[in-house]
Amino acid sequence: MRRQALVKSLLLQAGVLGALFLLQFVLPPYHHSSVSKIMVLGAYAVGYNFLLGYTGLMSLGHAMFFAAGMYATGLGIYYWELAPTLGVAFGGLTALALSGVFGMFALRTTGVAFLIVTLMFGQTLFLSILYFDEFTFGQDGFTLSKYLPPLVLGGQELAYADPGVRYNIGLLLLGAYLLLTTGIMLSPIGRVLIAIRENEARTQLLGYNVFAYKWFALTLSGTLSGLAGSVHGVLFSYVGVTFAEIHHSIDPLLWTLLGGTGTVIGPLAGTGIMFYLIDYTSSFTDQYRFVVGAILILIIIWFPLGLVGTLRKRWLTWLP
Repeated sequence: MRRQALVKSLLLQAGVLGALFLLQFVLPPYHHSSVSKIMVLGAYAVGYNFLLGYTGLMSLGHAMFFAAGMYATGLGIYYWELAPTLGVAFGGLTALALSGVFGMFALRTTGVAFLIVTLMFGQTLFLSILYFDEFTFGQDGFTLSKYLPPLVLGGQELAYADPGVRYNIGLLLLGAYLLLTTGIMLSPIGRVLIAIRENEARTQLLGYNVFAYKWFALTLSGTLSGLAGSVHGVLFSYVGVTFAEIHHSIDPLLWTLLGGTGTVIGPLAGTGIMFYLIDYTSSFTDQYRFVVGAILILIIIWFPLGLVGTLRKRWLTWLP
């Protein structure tokens, strides 16, 4: 059964990624750029879903990890002239260290207290960026386009902001995240995480170190979010404090809930739907938040487990 689940999951992911790969050859420039951004933000949502969907821990501070990875990469490239790959690696290590230390403290709380702690730490990073504005450039942020050397592929020099480069790196990042999530969740570690989500007390009675597993989930989720932030900063050549604001922590929560928590492609679907829903409604009304909110309420009424989650429960039970 586990092998069948793995095969079906991999086939679904291969189909989605294959479709995304082919789309780049037919999309007009605007949508080409939009899908590139959706894939990077979708990777961020996949990292968040690892914590919420599979472990049952809701965070309101994940923008802290996204921004930490982005700023570590951007500042490393700006001040120390790191190569983009080294900058992304540095951003990932920064997010790894931050999420690991954060988890040691935050996971001593549960429920609403955990939610509040994540919010407080996220706001602490946001305010720190503003306070050390001489180093971080505060509200203005900074661009990286002048400090990124060209990417050499097949003897040709291409900028990281090149539409094709941006699109395919985003696709590779998303594919790696989906494959990693699938591998872990079908492993014994993943089964324990799901057991914690369903009944933490019983899992602990069975002899599992619940704290250690939750710490692993939070650390991995924070690291994946930080790497997504690092790649976003390089591909879109901008590092700004807006990515540390609370709404950027709420976004992956909404994307995951809309697509379906605990599903492989749900976070990506939720990201794409929310992105284009806001983009379309904001083009004809200044009150687009009201319209988007009303539409989201209707979607949740019709699809209470999210789009992919409800499809899995009602009709397509094989969906991973």
